[in-house]
Amino acid sequence: MIVDPKPTANLATSIQLVDWASKNYLVVDDFIGIRQLLRESLRNLGAKNIDQASSGGEAIAMLARIRYDVVLCDYNLGEGKNGQQVLEEARVRNLLLPSSVWLMVSAEKSIESVMGAAEHQPDAYLIKPITEGVLLTRLNRVWQKKQVFKQIDQAFAEKDYLRAAKVCDSQIVSNKVHEMELLRMKARLMLKSGEPEKARETYERVLQERDYQWAKSGLARIRMANGEYEQARQMFQGVISENRYYIDAYDQLALTYQSMGQMEEACAVLERAAKLSPNSVMRQRSLGQVALKLGNVAMAEKAFRKCISIGEYSVMKTVDAYLGLARVCGLKLETKEAMQLLVLAQREFTGEQVQLRCKITEGMVHHESGDFQRARKAGDELDELLLANPERPDTPTCLELATLLFSVGHRDSPVELLCYVIKNNHDNLQLLDDVQKIFDRAHMSDEGLALIRSSKKEASDLMNQGVSLWKTGKLPEAVAWMRSARLSLPNNLRILFNSAQILISHMQQLGFDAELAAEATEVLLHVDKILPAQQRFAQLMEQLAALAPGAADGAAGIDPA
Repeated sequence: MIVDPKPTANLATSIQLVDWASKNYLVVDDFIGIRQLLRESLRNLGAKNIDQASSGGEAIAMLARIRYDVVLCDYNLGEGKNGQQVLEEARVRNLLLPSSVWLMVSAEKSIESVMGAAEHQPDAYLIKPITEGVLLTRLNRVWQKKQVFKQIDQAFAEKDYLRAAKVCDSQIVSNKVHEMELLRMKARLMLKSGEPEKARETYERVLQERDYQWAKSGLARIRMANGEYEQARQMFQGVISENRYYIDAYDQLALTYQSMGQMEEACAVLERAAKLSPNSVMRQRSLGQVALKLGNVAMAEKAFRKCISIGEYSVMKTVDAYLGLARVCGLKLETKEAMQLLVLAQREFTGEQVQLRCKITEGMVHHESGDFQRARKAGDELDELLLANPERPDTPTCLELATLLFSVGHRDSPVELLCYVIKNNHDNLQLLDDVQKIFDRAHMSDEGLALIRSSKKEASDLMNQGVSLWKTGKLPEAVAWMRSARLSLPNNLRILFNSAQILISHMQQLGFDAELAAEATEVLLHVDKILPAQQRFAQLMEQLAALAPGAADGAAGIDPA
């Protein structure tokens, strides 16, 4: 409960630090008595505009309508979303202002709950009972910090990472008290801007001052991105040995092991992380998927069932858990439950992609359970869909579909699918290795090697023709060629980046064109959707922004194959 002492002189002085009377507040708690106590405490601090919500669903509805300056949200909200899931959804859906303060309020003291909430970044975590003095102190502290980061957060939300990094530098000069946090943000922005060396310099600068685990983890991420997996592994393990509750290091270590092809080690790390912080939908999904690949059916089943349970009211709820559990049921010869899960998945999630993946999973379940007739029927239906619709699904779905089609006796359509994947990922060596393994299982090793080689060349030739047109000054022709290349290979990152660069170069040399600018923006946002935080994204977005009338021309940088 809230303790309500009379404000002291110091408290009255603190109240004057911020104009709390002008702010909008939302109090979220399933008990009316607690809501009233929190409301009265806020009123004693000068607050006037205070809304209340009694459930997670009601809170989300109010956050969607009104931009609140301060949210006090209980962790346990009864039936439906808990406080962690409300915060998670508010972040994902951008329902909070960059300057909004989120205080998680709860009597819950378990490590599991506190860590789960901390992963989704509340500004403070308050354990009941709370005095008005504690509440005000936290509000003032967090609010002042938010003002330092407000412009940075705004630029980040607009994906203008380089501008955000520049704001970090200016804030470091005038806000030494937040220097380490600003440096942490700057390093993160440098990574997202495609400047890993500048990020590394920032992390090393921090480590000269103090032995921060987040800086060590940041350096390890850079090592991993550079393919220095063994060095990254050692660094992540070092962070974990120093702090067994640094959960992000577990997730990154698991990714490192997967990149090294050490799936058993990755599975063990994810299992440890899931025990420490079990309420992450994405971590439970990853654990289930890795365990399934290893054939550890019991662990995969446990992870997928947990993922479905904790994801019921979460914005991170994923169809992957339903499909993964259906696969598990197929391996256990529990076909009836598998089919029920696929029906449920199509009821809970919408879209053609979901229907396609459910049909693929249906075929896999039948094949793995020994019902080859039904598996073949599902494969035939999918083959007909491919013939009727030239549009292809995302890369993981293409790989699953090709695997199924090969297993039920089809040949031409899975070969076409895998060639499509190769052309759209012609410089992704790890993925090309996965494609080769599918060819190997289909007893097409030599043919697969030849197909990979020819498909890679076709993609490179397609891209380089556009680059050649650009280099010879044929800008309109280069734009048209790359536009056609994007239609053929809509998910090839190199083609997409070069297409955007040629559009920008066209405008730099021939003048700003609103339609071309919109086209370039659309291309870059598509890249960011396929694979966020790519190295060239921020630079090209900055060049595009500089093309406003009167802005100086930027330098072009085409990336040939």
